Amino acid sequence: MTEGQEDDVLLTLRQQRQAAREARRQAKDDAYEERLARKRSKDVQFFHGHHVVDTRGLNQAFPEPESPEFSPASVRRRVVHAVTLVLLVAVVVAGVILAGMVQRGELELKIGFARPTTPAVTCPAEKLDYPANKAITVNVFNGGSTEGMAGKVAAELKKRGYKVGTVANAKVEYTTGAVVVSGPGGHAAAFNLQRNVLHPEYVQDDRTGPSVDVILTGEYAGLVAAPKVDQTPGVLSCPRLSPSPSGPPASGPPASGRASQTATK
Repeated sequence: MTEGQEDDVLLTLRQQRQAAREARRQAKDDAYEERLARKRSKDVQFFHGHHVVDTRGLNQAFPEPESPEFSPASVRRRVVHAVTLVLLVAVVVAGVILAGMVQRGELELKIGFARPTTPAVTCPAEKLDYPANKAITVNVFNGGSTEGMAGKVAAELKKRGYKVGTVANAKVEYTTGAVVVSGPGGHAAAFNLQRNVLHPEYVQDDRTGPSVDVILTGEYAGLVAAPKVDQTPGVLSCPRLSPSPSGPPASGPPASGRASQTATK
């Protein structure tokens, strides 16, 4: 190869290298221009040359699971809420059913505690003095259908000096005006109350204290006027027991009734 030919080859190689550098420089310039064009673009998907990911893109990248997963605490709360709701519904339904049964008379609700009464086999026959009203503690029970009767009678007895204990409702099988109940130690107190109540009848139970109960029946006729109360000595009136009282009833003859008696406070 002659010297002239060698110079032509070297020139060609330099031109090729220069052309490659120009191509790389042009590629960089094109990329820079593209970035500037993106910055100047009004497309909301690009911000300062960066691609903006919207909701659609996020949903595509992170799809929701087909069945949601709940934490154990959330599951427990849901179970507790469901059980509580079922119990509340059951209570409401039971209340409605009970109210309907009471209204139709199929169920009788008794308020208070039953006090079993053991009637005496014979009527106490001892002659009793009339004790002072203030020394007597009396419990008043309403066995009739007039609402508030026990409270009214208790207030009147309190005005007369008695110590009033329990005031409540009762159930009694007697049809006499009022039933006076005491234990063996309350004969004198019961005698006092019989003199103050119209149409009374005495029943003895097994209590040990001196307290006395007055049970007002549906035939209750009222109290004897305070100035007219007989305070002379006498005996208890219990005509359905034997022997019969030695004297006439203190406050008039009792009405007829059944021999058994139960009371609830």
